[in-house]
Amino acid sequence: MENGYLNSAKKEIGNMLIDNHGRNINYLRLAVTDRCNLRCNYCMPSEGIDFAKTDTLLSIAELKQVSEILVSQGIDKIRITGGEPFVRKDLMELMRHLSQLEGLKDISVTTNATLIGPHIDELKELGINNINVSLDSINRETFERITRRKQFDTVHENLIRLITEGFNVRINFIVLEGQNEQDIVPILDVMRHYDVSVRFLEEMPFNGGSKNFSDIKWNYKAILDHIAETYPHYTKLESPKTSTSINYKIDGHAGTFGIIPSFSRTFCGTCNRLRITATGDVVTCLYGKPVTNLRKLVREHNSEENIREAILGAISKRFKTGFEAQEEHSATVFDSSMTSIGG
Repeated sequence: MENGYLNSAKKEIGNMLIDNHGRNINYLRLAVTDRCNLRCNYCMPSEGIDFAKTDTLLSIAELKQVSEILVSQGIDKIRITGGEPFVRKDLMELMRHLSQLEGLKDISVTTNATLIGPHIDELKELGINNINVSLDSINRETFERITRRKQFDTVHENLIRLITEGFNVRINFIVLEGQNEQDIVPILDVMRHYDVSVRFLEEMPFNGGSKNFSDIKWNYKAILDHIAETYPHYTKLESPKTSTSINYKIDGHAGTFGIIPSFSRTFCGTCNRLRITATGDVVTCLYGKPVTNLRKLVREHNSEENIREAILGAISKRFKTGFEAQEEHSATVFDSSMTSIGG
């Protein structure tokens, strides 16, 4: 039976979503597809996964509707994820709509930068300037070994274009033991003259069940120690309480670097994020199970109020940490690929 505080967590305070731990949920990670044109070995098996059938994906109209409802409930930041978002041919229709939503302050995209090229000009026109580029190596051979595809030149060209055209670019580099740790310092060397944030992520074993581990060599402390061997003169920066990254600036570098403890999960206490997968699952923690599904509600022409209530019900049952969420389904938590979870 729910206690009084849990019941109060179901209520909106003004235009705010407050979970059962008193956290303001204002950030939506919205997946538009589970498909990707790369096959990164830490994300999915080489043969791929069983991708969702097209009719089970939220349509653009449905994505618009869900976005509108959540923005009306206090979501003011939406990050478009996948899979690879630009695999979806009609993505820019959604982006145009989001750019016009009153109350939405921040629209961003996480991409592998293979397909974004033809859309850079329009993204700039729409004011969508925050782009996260997933790039786990600046060495062609290592890049191709990790991604299992030959797209290095395209990614490099699009990345440089985004940087030089004034986008707020953050590079997400997942540190993979035995694969790319030799590129940690070189990527900082290459980016030292650009106003770019290079963010190093701890590896997570979400890759369709082909790999599992209970500990990692390259945790956030080990990554920082490794960088400090070459760059001992750095300053820790102040970051928002809800930031997942611990951020630093190296003396003489134009940009910054950050470390995201995605496996250690030191940021759970201030989590402000909600995920909706491409098939409409509502996920309140990356390590947790889906709580409800919005696709059925939308397609059954349920009232907006019913959809709002489903979202409120989901955030009223959030685990306090990713470790608690993982315990709920510890035997299967890592069986999914990141491309199906939604990044």
